[in-house]
Amino acid sequence: MPNNRDAMDYRGLYLIVLVVHSVYGDVSYSIPEEMKRGSVIGNIAKDLGFTFRLSDRKARIDTEDDNDRYCSIDLTTGDLIVAKRMDRESLCAKKPSCVVQQELILENPLELHRISVRVNDINDNAPQFKEDLQKIEIGEQAVKGARFPLDEAHDADIAENAVQSYTLEPNEHFTLQVKTKGNGRKYGELVLHNELDREDKQEMTLLISAVDGGSPQRSGTVAIHVTVLDANDNAPVFSQAVYQASLPENSPVDTLVMTVRASDSDEGINGEIVYGFDHVSDEKGNAFSLNPTTGEIRVAGSIDYEKESSYELQISAKDGLGLGSYASLIIDIVDVNDNAPVIHQKSLSNPIPEDVLAGTEVGIINVQDRDSQNNRQVRCFIQENVPFKLIPSIKNYYSLVTTSTLDRELVSDYNITIRATDEGTPPLSSSKTIHLTVADVNDNPPMFDEPSYSAYVTENIKPGSTLCSVTAGDPDWRQNGTVVYSLLPGEVNSSPVSLYLSVNRDTGVIHTLKSFDYELFRSFKFQVMARDNGSPPLSSNVTVSVFITDVNDNTPQILYPTPEGDAFKSELVPMVTHGGSLVSKVIAVDGDSGQNAWLSYHIIKSTDPGLFSIGLHSGEIRTQRDISETDSMKQNLVVSVKDNGPSPLSATCVVYFLISDNLAEVAEFNHHPHEDSDSKVTFYLIIALVCISTFFLTFIVLMLSVRFCRSRKPRLLFDGAVAIPSAYLPPNYAEVDGMGTLRSAYNYDAYLTTGSRTSDFKFVESYNGNTMPADQTLRKSPTDFAEIFGDSEGTPEVSMTVTPLI
Repeated sequence: MPNNRDAMDYRGLYLIVLVVHSVYGDVSYSIPEEMKRGSVIGNIAKDLGFTFRLSDRKARIDTEDDNDRYCSIDLTTGDLIVAKRMDRESLCAKKPSCVVQQELILENPLELHRISVRVNDINDNAPQFKEDLQKIEIGEQAVKGARFPLDEAHDADIAENAVQSYTLEPNEHFTLQVKTKGNGRKYGELVLHNELDREDKQEMTLLISAVDGGSPQRSGTVAIHVTVLDANDNAPVFSQAVYQASLPENSPVDTLVMTVRASDSDEGINGEIVYGFDHVSDEKGNAFSLNPTTGEIRVAGSIDYEKESSYELQISAKDGLGLGSYASLIIDIVDVNDNAPVIHQKSLSNPIPEDVLAGTEVGIINVQDRDSQNNRQVRCFIQENVPFKLIPSIKNYYSLVTTSTLDRELVSDYNITIRATDEGTPPLSSSKTIHLTVADVNDNPPMFDEPSYSAYVTENIKPGSTLCSVTAGDPDWRQNGTVVYSLLPGEVNSSPVSLYLSVNRDTGVIHTLKSFDYELFRSFKFQVMARDNGSPPLSSNVTVSVFITDVNDNTPQILYPTPEGDAFKSELVPMVTHGGSLVSKVIAVDGDSGQNAWLSYHIIKSTDPGLFSIGLHSGEIRTQRDISETDSMKQNLVVSVKDNGPSPLSATCVVYFLISDNLAEVAEFNHHPHEDSDSKVTFYLIIALVCISTFFLTFIVLMLSVRFCRSRKPRLLFDGAVAIPSAYLPPNYAEVDGMGTLRSAYNYDAYLTTGSRTSDFKFVESYNGNTMPADQTLRKSPTDFAEIFGDSEGTPEVSMTVTPLI
C-alpha cells in the first residue's frame, strides 16, 4: 500500500474539473481522490452566474441525511474548497461511479443548488492477496493440462487501476492462465504443463504477481506452495454458481441467511469439504459468519440498509487436500422503517412584525429520513391552528410562511409544533417546537359591521331622503380608532356616484341627492371607504347594493291598431266567418315591470256587443258567433288596456271592422279619387284662410276661457277635429309578454281632413324628445269616437302619433 505522499504525486495528472449546469441550478465537478484539505475545487459563484456577494445571502454548504461535509465555501472569493479528505475506496468501494452530493443553501430568499462532486479514482492501492502464502496439494496423477484455480488478488481501486493481469515466475511444471469472473474480476489458474512426479519433487514454491493497470503500475505477490500428493483427483462442486438471498435489515445476530452446499466424489479426507469466505473485507466479513462444516451463513453483526443495501461474497469449498471450487453469494438487504424523520431548523426570523403579508417566509425547515422508498417519503405539517403553514420548497426543504396577517393585540407569541411523519409501516414521526414573537405595528384598519350592505328604495324617491347607513369600528386607540366615511369613485347609470348619493363623514348615513327611475336602471352598487386617522392611515371598503323597486308611473302604450295612410285602417271580416275565429289583435306595452306591466284588455263599447270578444291577457279579438246577413257592415270596438298596478293606469283605442266579401266595396270605403281630393283640399284651404282671418280674436278668447274655466276637463281645440297626441314611449320596452324589448326611434303626427272618404295627409311633422307625455294627452271618450266614426260624411281631422317598431 503506497503512502499518501505517493498518492498525491498523481493529483496533478488527474485534476480535471468539469462544470455542468442544469436547468435546476445544479452544478457538477470532477476531481481526483485524496486532494489535500483546502484545495480549490472550482469557483461556484462564477459557475452559477451569481452577481451578488455570497455573504449577503448567507450562503453555506449543507448535506443530506447529516452526512459528512466534504466541501466548504469561501464567502469572499466564491471558491468551493475541499474540507475533508475524500478517499474513493472508503466512500464508494467498488462502485463504478463515486459521487459526493453536497448542497449550496442561500437564504433570504431561500435558494438551493445541488453540487455533485465526482471523485475519480487514482492508483493509490496496490493489488493484495488474501494470504501471503497459499497452499495447494496436487496429486501426482494429475494429467497435463489440469487446472487449479488460485485466490484472486484484491485491489481497492477500480477500472484500469484495478487488477488487470497475473504473471507467474518461470518454472518447469506450471503455466498461468488469467480468467475473468462474471463480475469482471480477474483471477489466475495454474495449468499443469509437465506431469508431476512425487518421487522426483514432493514440494515446490511458485511466485505469482498481480499487476494493476495504473500509471505507474502497482503490483502484489503471493507465494504458492505446491505439495505433490497421491490420488485426489476430484475437487468439490457447489450446487449453484450463484446463491441469492434476501434479508431484512436489523435482523438479529445468528439469524440464518441460507445454507450453501458443495459435493466431492472423493472419499475419506479427500471428500471432506471445508467452507470459507474468499477474500472478504473486514466490514463485510464481520456482518456474516459461515460455518466451515455445514455451510450455514448467519448474521454475525449489525445489518443496516442505510449503510449497505446489498452484499456480494465469494465462498470457497475445499477438500482435505486443497482442491476447491468457488461460488458467489448475493444478499439483498430489505429496508425496514427504522429511522424516524429528523427536523432541522435551518433559519428563523424572530421576532416578526405583525404587518407581514400573507405568504411571507419566516423560516426554513429541513426534514431528513434515512430510510428508502415509501419509508423515506415524509409528510410535514403544523399541528396547532396557527396562522402559519409549511410550503414544500426544494427537495426536503420547507418554507415556514404566514397564511394571514398577524395581530399582536390578540396573540403576541406563537409556539409552532412541526410534526413530520413518514409513510412506512408502521409510520414513524418526530416533532419540533419553534417559538416566534410578534412585534407590534399599527395594523388595525376600520372594520365594517357587515361584509356588505343592501338597500331597497322605490323609484321617484325625494332627494335628501336617507338611503341607509354603514358602521365601521376600529380597535385601535385615539386617532387611530377615529373613523371617517367617504364614497369611493364609481358610476351610476354612466354618471358619477357623487351626483346621486352623499355620505355623512362622521355617522356613515347615506342620503340621496337625486331621485331614481326604475325604467332607466333597477340596481347599482357603490363602495364606501372607512379610514382611520393613524399614521399611515388605514382603511377598508364595503360594497352597498341598492335595489330600486318599481312604481306604477307608466301608462300602457297601444302599438296596434294605428292609423295608416289617409284614413283609419279597417279590418276586413268575411261574411263566412264562424264563431271563435281570430279577426284582429290589440298590441300594447307598458314601460313598468312586474305586476305593474301586466296588461288586461276589455271592450268597453261596441256596435254589436254580442258579436266580438277580446282575450283578457292576449288582446286577441275573436267572433263570438257566426256572422249573419243582418249584422251591420261597419263594426266599431272601443278597447281599454289596463295595467295591474296598485293604482291601475289605462289607455283606449278604437278598432274598425268592415264585414264584406266584396273587395270593391272595401276599396271604395278606404280609398278616394285624387281629383276629389284636390278639389276638396282647395276648398278647405280657402275656408280655413277666411276662418283664421275672421275668428282670430275669437279663437284667442276661446282659448283663454277654456284654459281658465275648464282646465281639468280635456277638450278639443278645434271644432270638428280629434287630436290624439303621440304618447310618451320610453327608450326601451321591457317585459312585454316575454317578447323581448321594443324600441322607439321616431314619432310622427298625421293630420287628416274632415272628409270621410277623401282624407289625405296634409303634412307630416316629426316629434322630438319634448313630445307631450302620456298623462297630458287630450283624450276622447268612447261616445266621442262612436259619434265621429258613425258619421261617414263628417269624419273629423285626426292628429295621431305613429310609432314605428324597430
